[in-house]
Amino acid sequence: MHFDPEIIDQKATYKLLTGAVIPRPIGWISSISEDGILNLAPFSFFNAVGEDPPHVIFSTVRPNNSNKDTLNNILATKQFVVNMVVEEIVEQMNITSQSVESHISEFELAGVTPAPSLKVKAPRVKESPINMECDLVHHYTLEDNKHGGATIIVGRVVMFHIDESVLLDDFKINMETYKPVARLAGSNYSKLGEIFSIKRA
Repeated sequence: MHFDPEIIDQKATYKLLTGAVIPRPIGWISSISEDGILNLAPFSFFNAVGEDPPHVIFSTVRPNNSNKDTLNNILATKQFVVNMVVEEIVEQMNITSQSVESHISEFELAGVTPAPSLKVKAPRVKESPINMECDLVHHYTLEDNKHGGATIIVGRVVMFHIDESVLLDDFKINMETYKPVARLAGSNYSKLGEIFSIKRA
């Protein structure tokens, strides 16, 4: 079967895209407004894009042509933190996915602890075992959109915070103790499950 995104509606396109591109890591993005209000929200259009130097990328939708607090904060401060989501804090992450007024801090709403960063003003989520402080290097809003589209954010990682519980020798992450959660479609998430290895040809 064939589906032209120019013909099918936006909801159908979203279902096809998010159902096909799985699993997706979750970027739990913390930011701070110019007025000092803390913000925390999850984004599943997220990934790493390179290590020389290290960069990450995520996008945030713009419903009804309006920016979410995360986007406004990052554009204003040029900084943010990526907090990786693990099984122990998935419920708190889900709480922060709801839309709330700009003056409300999702840190308080979800009951997670803001921890000071070293190079950026935005705080980290203390309960997350891996945090990446980032400087904004590029943003781009998808063209030819009909409902506000999405804005892509590219950030340069300027500091890693790795909890000792998930770190092995030689900077390797311990897959037995690091239990990341991935986004699927709808209300579905996944754990790592079975791990297998294939040597490169």
